Amino acid sequence: MSPVDGSASTASAVTASLGRSAGIVARHADDKARAARLGLRLSHVSGATPLFFQRYVPSLAVVLAGRKRSIVGTDDDVWGSDRFLVTPVDLPVVAGVVETDPAGSFLSATWEFDPVLVREVAVALPHHSHPSTGSLERLGTWTPGLADAFARLVGLLDEPETIPILGPAIAREVVLRLLQTEQAPRILAATNGEERSVVVQAVAYLTDKMSEPWTMPMLAAALHTSESTLFGRFKQATSMTPMQYLKRLRLGEARHRMVILGESAAQAARTVGYRSASHFSRDYRAVYGAPPATDATRSRTHLRQMAPALTGSGGDQPTSP
Repeated sequence: MSPVDGSASTASAVTASLGRSAGIVARHADDKARAARLGLRLSHVSGATPLFFQRYVPSLAVVLAGRKRSIVGTDDDVWGSDRFLVTPVDLPVVAGVVETDPAGSFLSATWEFDPVLVREVAVALPHHSHPSTGSLERLGTWTPGLADAFARLVGLLDEPETIPILGPAIAREVVLRLLQTEQAPRILAATNGEERSVVVQAVAYLTDKMSEPWTMPMLAAALHTSESTLFGRFKQATSMTPMQYLKRLRLGEARHRMVILGESAAQAARTVGYRSASHFSRDYRAVYGAPPATDATRSRTHLRQMAPALTGSGGDQPTSP
């Protein structure tokens, strides 16, 4: 088989597996309880949506029909079924649906994985099985093995009685296939040994105490590590620096407080740790494209207008901007 034939065969296998997944997700998008038994959140949206703030937990996110836009730090990507997104730690993301398929649907599935399971599989794999280097890109490229394993995981939605027996084994295989992609270094930077401690503890500090006046020296001291170690491992795992992460976290929480809780811009800014109203307004406009009060009013209107168009329960359903 020539290299060209091999590439076509690989693409065909991936397309077939993702097509199977799309059909299953379309059938079960409304069954939140069944999906939750597999650690899945499914989304079926019938139109484009505005950008909303979302908190992603460690997970594999897959678009099966249509395309979405996601912004993490300075990365701004529009992607569809040709790629997948791994989130190795809790991550603040601004995302929204930008395109449906010709039938007018956007389908996605997000599978929450257990970092402990990732470590167990990583330890069991021969060291040479992990790609030694990887891109800092957040979007991964499908392999036939990963696409097939994911399709079989989603396929258990058709046979819920087999989930307790087959689910754990297929979950381990999905993790194994992920660790054989170029995304492995990002996943391992957040889940292995000391590296996991630095990245995950940093996320916990910033999330639990976001209103404190953190600086890189303060955070590194709290974690008993060097600034260079913290910076490098955090950047590899999240595509952001710790301070970029903190800014996005604060802005997302402030937006939630304004849109959902009805707080004023000044109240929300103070609560999340901004000491300067002008600084808050400038950062907010840079991410959301409008002043805080204007955007909050617009977002509440969008939520009311979009409610009838939304089904499913995935991360793309903007219940929390």
